[in-house]
Amino acid sequence: MNHIPQTPLVRFYKTPAMPCPYLTDQSEQLVFTHLKADRSDPLHGVLAQAGFRRSHNILYRPDCPTCNACVPVRISAKTFSASRSQKRILAANKDLLGAVLTPIATEEQFDLFTRYQTSRHGDGSMAKMDIDDYQSMVEGSPVKTFMIEYRLPSGELIACALSDDLSNGLSMVYSFYDPDAARRGLGTFMILDHIRRAAAAELGHVYLGYWIAEAPKMAYKTRFRPLETLGRNGWIRLVDSAPEG
Repeated sequence: MNHIPQTPLVRFYKTPAMPCPYLTDQSEQLVFTHLKADRSDPLHGVLAQAGFRRSHNILYRPDCPTCNACVPVRISAKTFSASRSQKRILAANKDLLGAVLTPIATEEQFDLFTRYQTSRHGDGSMAKMDIDDYQSMVEGSPVKTFMIEYRLPSGELIACALSDDLSNGLSMVYSFYDPDAARRGLGTFMILDHIRRAAAAELGHVYLGYWIAEAPKMAYKTRFRPLETLGRNGWIRLVDSAPEG
């Protein structure tokens, strides 16, 4: 009799219902599982394609009782075509130097992170993070994770992106930048840079997390084409919004 290898059991859990952070009239529940060192990368890869996201050593996905507004989205890196405004952002940031680093938290990063949170998300929970919380976010990953630091020619740190390296793409976990350099479009630039890096590595996708059509703060995600959404019939291309100029 041939030996059949046993697949480790993956246990899923569900959080209690909580107020939704995006839609005021809805409640939020998450299905989640823990990543363990012996199978973290393969499990992460499979569940990312099923719409899960990573936070620390947790993979989670919304499973809300009365709402399905959160839609997993990813960019097709190999067929992506930059719009005119995205090309202008690339040109405006051609002076930046991006270095891919081991995910180790530094005080320089945390200072930039704090400035960004205070300026852009002062009422959010992440604005209350201290250096230990930040270190846990950056270094507490059981999967293949990297940090990209973007610097001016002078050496000044101007933006950072924490991302995961999947078997079929890159998953952007969190990015932040100098709020005084908003005119550079650094949030868009970091996504464009990840698309370039994924395509150069012959990876198919850049995962952007969830998109909610009713949430204006998430509208930027639809500006990257082709954008794919995950539904009952699998990943399909989003075609119902006009191209961005």
